[in-house]
Amino acid sequence: MKWYAILWILVPLWAPAQEEPSSALEQQLENITEVSEDGETIDDWWWQKLQYLKEKPLNLNEVTASDISELQLLTVLQVNNFIRYRHVLGKLISIYELQAVPGWDINLIKKILPYITIADAVLTKEKIRKRLLEGDHYLLLRYSRVLEKANGYFREDSLHSYYAGDPSRLMFRYKYQYKNLLQYGLTISKDAGESLYNKSSHGFDFYSFHYFAANIGIVKALAVGDYTISMGQGLIYWQGLSFGKGAAVVDIKRQSPVLRPYNSPGSFYFNRGAGITLEKNSWQGTAFFSYRKLDANTTIDPLNDEGIAVSIHTSGYHRTQSERKDNGSLQQLTYGGNILYKRSKWYAGLNVAESQFNKDIQKAPQPYNLYALSGKTQGNYSIDYGFIFRNMHVFGEVAIDRHFNKATINGVLLSVHPNASIALLHRNISKEYQSFYGNAFTAGSTVSNEQGLFAGFSVKPFNKYRLDMYADIFHFPWLKYRIDAPSSGKDYFIQLSYIPDKRTELYSRYRLREKPVNEKTETNALNEVIQFSNRSWRTQINHQLTRAFSIRQRFEILWYTTERGSSESGFLAFFDVLYRPPQSRISFNARLQYFESDSYNSRLYAYENDVLYYYSVPVFYDKGSRYYVNVKYNLHTFVDVWLKWGQTFYDNKSSIGSGLDEITGNKKSEIRILLSAKF
Repeated sequence: MKWYAILWILVPLWAPAQEEPSSALEQQLENITEVSEDGETIDDWWWQKLQYLKEKPLNLNEVTASDISELQLLTVLQVNNFIRYRHVLGKLISIYELQAVPGWDINLIKKILPYITIADAVLTKEKIRKRLLEGDHYLLLRYSRVLEKANGYFREDSLHSYYAGDPSRLMFRYKYQYKNLLQYGLTISKDAGESLYNKSSHGFDFYSFHYFAANIGIVKALAVGDYTISMGQGLIYWQGLSFGKGAAVVDIKRQSPVLRPYNSPGSFYFNRGAGITLEKNSWQGTAFFSYRKLDANTTIDPLNDEGIAVSIHTSGYHRTQSERKDNGSLQQLTYGGNILYKRSKWYAGLNVAESQFNKDIQKAPQPYNLYALSGKTQGNYSIDYGFIFRNMHVFGEVAIDRHFNKATINGVLLSVHPNASIALLHRNISKEYQSFYGNAFTAGSTVSNEQGLFAGFSVKPFNKYRLDMYADIFHFPWLKYRIDAPSSGKDYFIQLSYIPDKRTELYSRYRLREKPVNEKTETNALNEVIQFSNRSWRTQINHQLTRAFSIRQRFEILWYTTERGSSESGFLAFFDVLYRPPQSRISFNARLQYFESDSYNSRLYAYENDVLYYYSVPVFYDKGSRYYVNVKYNLHTFVDVWLKWGQTFYDNKSSIGSGLDEITGNKKSEIRILLSAKF
């Protein structure tokens, strides 16, 4: 038995761990990765927001419901209960008073404690000069690369495709910020394989500039340059990070400001132009326009000799000759906005978004693309609403596209007891409905072709225990990618958490997912659609040993079976050590991990701590081990250096990956260095 397998036997199961981020958030990020299959940070706005609030926390005596909702750590009912509590009893005197807010327990307060404070409300008018001169300047430089050389970097054979640049990934960001009132900055980046300087490239691959101002008279928000738009429940427009099914089973409602600045390195999910939000009394209105060049695979339609876009790329990669050819080949003009009327216990809004392209979009003539996005114009229109009645919050959105195809999402959050909550959400999205930037609560990866009912229940039956469970039953009325027939699926989840004291947390969960998938057989020339079952059981223990040291440990087993009787299994275990001594210049965390699965079907995911504003959720299959070390050093009062080093070893493999990303050997090593400064 190998040394890393012996370790799992020697390390006792009761050895717990202190987790950062929270267990529920970690699982949300893993679930997002399972759906999108993109295991690395794209939009780090939320991480920047939380880091800024650690330095300048929200004053709970003057925050609005919108301000506290931006944390994305509380449900709508928890936010509403706090606002009502403050309205009835006046300003808070101590942080301990939060325990009296209905629905706020010790664990929730601990989760948001780094980002809040209690102080007297100060009603001062922020002058323009103060906004311009008294803010903070932030500089960030990030470098990373895989040390082993992949096939794409060998150029001896000119007949084959190869990467134009080196394996380095670079990102530079400058940002000025004064509270939440003024922010501007520049972000530039390049991905691995992209060239800085050659005949077709001059400098970095991606440049992003943003200017954002807030609360200037009736101007609630003003954005120039790059920004994001999020409206309703995501049926027609939602850009940036959003959570779906996870351990926070009652957190099912999308919450975000309509207009936000964008300064992340991702090169697809944002707008480029200008937007403004005006607010007067109970009325709020937003208008925006954007002009961008998107990456698309284009060709000539032989019927009319005009250009068409066969597919649109979201990765932002411009490494090979074909990727560079697709760079900016599709022009998009987007405009729209919303009007919102708000009262203390209800709101209603009207949302509009339209896009025009310079080329027809005509996806590959496959049966599952029969109702896919097509043409030169795209329009979506919706009404969203929400109201609170006692301990119940009802919300939803009703949308149509330009061709009057319909989509609806309606949900209910109900607090049946201070220690028990219920969540229900129904969606009915027609197979013909399409939205270019839609991102709603769905089982699939797109806002189209889905009917479903989600029910979640969260209860604290005893003081130290918490039970979370959900059931999601869904149906796809039309074909999908790799599913050549209308189909249905199920998703069941149950998790028991035990928190005996402030330093210890243990949770154990079981999840069952049943979904359809194509399967080829020797007796049938066509694909047959069969059901597969994915069952997993996970136990994770988190414990803070001292003020400086904490540890965590996870075990997970997965069983993959099909209705034909074939079966596979997977196993993953890791052990983390986190060292964060108070007032010390150095801190670190490290992981040792073992994984084993029969194939990609029985793959597993595990969130990893990383450098500032970055996270990764790698996928693991086959058999091997991994370790990483993540170190932070305070070089100066306002300068921090981060270093992450990690290696993955595979048993009985002579190569890793495929195509241009294939690495010869059984080892993959990566390094990431980040320098951040504030002045």
